[in-house]
Amino acid sequence: MGKKLISPYLVIFIAPLFIVLTMLLSVMYGAKTIGWETIIAAFFHFDAGNVDHQVVLSSRLPRAVGSILIGAFLAISGAIMQGMTRNFLASPSIMGVSDGAAFVITLMMILAPNSTSMSLIVSSFVGSALGVAVVFGLAWMIPGGLAPVRMAILGTIIGTFLSSLSAILSIYFNVSQNVSFWFNARLHQMDPGLIQLAIPFAMVGIVGATLLAKSITLLSLGDEVATGLGQRTLPIKLGAMLCVALLTGVSVALAGKIAFVGLLIPHITRYVIGVDYRWVIPCSGLIGGVFLGMSDVLSRFLNYPFETPIGVVTSVIGIPFFLYLIRRKGGGEHA
Repeated sequence: MGKKLISPYLVIFIAPLFIVLTMLLSVMYGAKTIGWETIIAAFFHFDAGNVDHQVVLSSRLPRAVGSILIGAFLAISGAIMQGMTRNFLASPSIMGVSDGAAFVITLMMILAPNSTSMSLIVSSFVGSALGVAVVFGLAWMIPGGLAPVRMAILGTIIGTFLSSLSAILSIYFNVSQNVSFWFNARLHQMDPGLIQLAIPFAMVGIVGATLLAKSITLLSLGDEVATGLGQRTLPIKLGAMLCVALLTGVSVALAGKIAFVGLLIPHITRYVIGVDYRWVIPCSGLIGGVFLGMSDVLSRFLNYPFETPIGVVTSVIGIPFFLYLIRRKGGGEHA
């Protein structure tokens, strides 16, 4: 992984073109195909009485933007986690971070059913931080708990426990239909207002990750090396996990749990451009956005005219890759 297949500058230059293409395909195609002439008219000559115009601006455009943003946020979170822990299996979905976010949102649905969108975002962030704290806290306490496979098992156990507890509470308090959204990602129900509220939180996480990128590169070489080069590892790790909690919390608040993006994309990015996290983090975000956006487009055609859940699409791609990583790298302690 130390070698570069292509320059990161090329990724930075080309990825936005793919993002534009992904958005165009996402807006055009679905149960009904909408021509690009109609799309342009919806933007510049909006007619409230035209159903296609309403679909473009109120449904498909927010969905396209949301899927690209969520893919970017999850990919950056996964890159941070993998670099900081040197754990090649680290990702928000596997390490219980997403489940923690969904769990706290479930509690909010029960305790404060009329919560505002801002409350849901903050709750999701708190839940992500809870998932991070529990999984990594237990991993540091258990002998050998930081080994990749053991940590993945621990994260899966904690995530399953939180998911099960959420299911029990939602059934008991009769809010299971409301809660099901957060555990079964539905990009087609993207809320434009929630996207606008979420972006400032996500930007804090992205800026923080960018500022910490050089330090994460040193952490990826090992704590001893990072300390020897003058890094204060604990504050860096705390800052990095705060960024993960922010980005994952925003993602879950927007569209529920989406698996494997944070596992798959950072590996692809490092293979393509190398292991310098000053480039891995932004390039992961760009590639992750394109990946989830295109996966969303694909989900509309696998069982046309019905949609396949986005989680199915990402799992079909992610699970074989997950098994490949375990087979290739084994259960050693470092990535």
